[in-house]
Amino acid sequence: MTARKPGEGIPPLGIDWRPRELPAGTTTRNVVLRTGDGASTFGTLYAAGAARKVVTFMHPRELFLCHYLIPDVLAAGCAAWAQAGRSAGSDLRLEHETALHDVAAGMSFLRKEGFETIVALGNSGGTGLYALYIQQSSLEPAARLAQTPGGRPTKLAGLEMPAVDGCILIAPHPGQGLVLMDCIDPSVSDESMPLSVDPTLDAFDPGNGFSDPPTASRYSAQFITRYREAQVARVARIDIRARTLIQERIAARTRLRQRPDRLDRRVAAHTQIMVTWRTDADIRCLDLSIDPSERNYGSVWGTDMLASNYGSLGFGRLCSPEAWLSTWSGLSSNALFHRTMPSIKVPTLMVEYTGDTTCFPARFKEIFSAIGTADKRHLRVRGDHYGRPLAPGEEPGRYMAGRAIRDWLAGQFMQ
Repeated sequence: MTARKPGEGIPPLGIDWRPRELPAGTTTRNVVLRTGDGASTFGTLYAAGAARKVVTFMHPRELFLCHYLIPDVLAAGCAAWAQAGRSAGSDLRLEHETALHDVAAGMSFLRKEGFETIVALGNSGGTGLYALYIQQSSLEPAARLAQTPGGRPTKLAGLEMPAVDGCILIAPHPGQGLVLMDCIDPSVSDESMPLSVDPTLDAFDPGNGFSDPPTASRYSAQFITRYREAQVARVARIDIRARTLIQERIAARTRLRQRPDRLDRRVAAHTQIMVTWRTDADIRCLDLSIDPSERNYGSVWGTDMLASNYGSLGFGRLCSPEAWLSTWSGLSSNALFHRTMPSIKVPTLMVEYTGDTTCFPARFKEIFSAIGTADKRHLRVRGDHYGRPLAPGEEPGRYMAGRAIRDWLAGQFMQ
């Protein structure tokens, strides 16, 4: 690969590389796979030479087909497998337990291709997915999760789930449910009214410590405690609503089996789409003195968090009740770090970007501590959540992370 200047080639969205960055001689092969539950998934296999070791990339709802670390993995002498799950681009029906069928299809394909070593690289939300896969693949089939949090059968007991040999966690977060619980706006007083506000819990009220950007806000310890407690309470209320909607559908189906009814047929067939407004209000992004780091003001959605909090985009905005419970609930999801990380017993590298606005220093320490293997390394690299520079002229953190990954792979698997 040619040498790169600071900031050169960083795409605006932050997750892709430029085609010219691939090592000379790299081949690509697009593969369509059938999953154990009959769905389809696809991926791209990158290889330079006859590599027998492969690093995998996947996110439950984002496309990692051109992930920025693929060139570094190839430069280390490994192949790279970048896979798209069935829910890429949508939260609507994303259940992590179902997504494990997609992961398993990719892992089975790689083993059948003759790869001797598989290293799962989870980035951001991909860390939660891969950690859950590692946990479930390490169990006897009968001990695996039988149902999703919403009550659907997982069919994991009959699924071939090849084990991985190593794990890399890039900008990990504690699970999408905990991320949302930390950034959901607890001042919503009525879920049916997106503009409803309890002023005593409003992080955007100057009376509670808010300042207009770019000036950082300052919240009292009492407000922070009440705010965090109210966030948990709001998630709990949404969980109840999700379970109620599911039970109403199940009850209608039960009645239908007893006697046909036109209304019950409609209720039984209907799946509600839940709208969860205002999910960009993590006060750590507004008050930089809370769990301080090298982060800049604002969240991954931008510096005007009032606009992003009240806007149409955001974590968990649209999803089915089942998807909420499995993915976005910090109380009900199985893909939370404290439930999955202890099952990781393979060599693990964790890269923390010091300016991350999705995960923060105290949580990074908790995640690393929870990883079950003693063969683990925690690397801190200056950069934002995507490994981009925090200031003009700096070397992007993703370049430093890429070099560290090459060195780690060489020391663990290439000797």
